[in-house]
Amino acid sequence: FNDTATTEIYTLSLHDALLISTTANIKNGTVILHKNKRMKIVEFLHVKPGKGPAFVRTKLKDIQSGKVIDETFNSGAKLQFIRIEAKAMQYLYEDGNQYIFMDNQTYEQINVNDAVIGSNTGFLKAGLNVDLLFDGQEVLNVRLPAHVNLEVTHTEPGMKGNTATGATKPAILETGIEVNVPLFIDIGDVLKLNTRTGGYIEREKIKNR
Repeated sequence: FNDTATTEIYTLSLHDALLISTTANIKNGTVILHKNKRMKIVEFLHVKPGKGPAFVRTKLKDIQSGKVIDETFNSGAKLQFIRIEAKAMQYLYEDGNQYIFMDNQTYEQINVNDAVIGSNTGFLKAGLNVDLLFDGQEVLNVRLPAHVNLEVTHTEPGMKGNTATGATKPAILETGIEVNVPLFIDIGDVLKLNTRTGGYIEREKIKNR
C-alpha cells in the first residue's frame, strides 16, 4: 500500500468510461455496468461443474441503492467494466453522516457519505491514508490499507500470561468497532487488524502498566 499521492487507472477506456471484457477479468471491488446499473462485485466464484459449461457465481452491490443481488454469468461472457480512478486521500474527521478526506496532492477536501463507506467506517482513524475510488467526480468506494492499528478503549481486564489458550473476549476499539481478541489484551493496547476480515492479527503496542 502506497501512502504517496497516486492516481491509478484500473481499466483502460475504450468507450470513454467503459471497457468491454469477459468474466476472466472479474475481481472483488471492480465495477460493472449490469442491467443499466453500476454494480460493484463483492464476491465471485468460478465454478466448473462435472457436466455442463463453466460459470461464474457473483454477488453484486448496486452502487446507488446499496442492494446486493446474486447473479450468475456464463464463463467467458462479455461484461462492461467501468473505468475507475483511484486517488490517494487522508482521512480527517467525521461530521454527522459525512466523512471528510483530503487529497494528498492538492490538499483539497472532499465529503463522502457514510453509505458509500459502509462497514469500513470502523477502520477510519484520523490521519489514515486510503484510496478513494472515483467514477468521474463521484466517489464509489474507499479502499483501505491491508492493516490498521487501533487502540483498545474497553474490554475485560487482561489475564497476564494467558497467551496460548486460543480463547477470546470482545474488545471495543477507539473507532467504536468490536472485535474478538485474546484474553491477555488490555485497555490501552494497540492492535493490528486485518481490514479485509476485520479480525485481530497481533498486539502492536502494550500500554504502560
